[in-house]
Amino acid sequence: RQNVLTNLFAVEYATWFELVLPGLSASNVPLPLGGTSNHFRTDVLRRLGGWDAFNVTEDADLGMRFARAGYRTVTADSDTLEEANSRLWNWVRQRTRWNKGHMVTYLVHMRRPLRLLREIGLRGFISWQLVVGGSVLTQLLNPLFWGLLIVWYTTSWASLRPLFPLPLLYTGNLLVFASTSAYVVFGALACLRNRHYYAAPYALLLPLYWVLQSFATYRALFQLVFSPHHWEKTEHNLLTEEAVRKSGWLD
Repeated sequence: RQNVLTNLFAVEYATWFELVLPGLSASNVPLPLGGTSNHFRTDVLRRLGGWDAFNVTEDADLGMRFARAGYRTVTADSDTLEEANSRLWNWVRQRTRWNKGHMVTYLVHMRRPLRLLREIGLRGFISWQLVVGGSVLTQLLNPLFWGLLIVWYTTSWASLRPLFPLPLLYTGNLLVFASTSAYVVFGALACLRNRHYYAAPYALLLPLYWVLQSFATYRALFQLVFSPHHWEKTEHNLLTEEAVRKSGWLD
């Protein structure tokens, strides 16, 4: 509850941990692990070689290696407290690292796509394309598509007309606004589901949050080329006493 950014962080995490990860777990497809709270069978962890020291999201990579080795990862019905990032540039650096790590993880496991398909099956393969590859690609394309849409509606620029025949224009409009609305609704519902009622209204600001995500993703793409193993440290312990008191966790 510290500021707008932390509330949006709460919406994002509620969606991820209340909807996406349980859905992936129930579908028995690879889970891109996060660093919040994981519990491992250490014999399996050692057998697979532990963490990749050159991957800045080594947990997501490890989740995929578990799946490729025939193991299943499931979500537990529990809560883990985590400090939401409350400073904008600190958030950008953190998100840059996450997105760069997802790019590296995707590229590493897609070196032999047919082998990957055999190891995790068609459903797991499609899920991997959508959840990891698709999320990065969406964040890269999002500014381009929104920019084209805004230019079209504000100028009706003649050069854009060949790109927007009417059937495509209407279909595109429907998909953009329907999917955006669905994302906002799911974000609000996820907050209600895990009793973060205060954060639910901030789901309306998710399209603006995507602008920040896209900026961090382009930054990640630049680093992927020039400094793929550089780890941008996230500064922690930025929460205020008032925010902790509002959260109710002190009770």
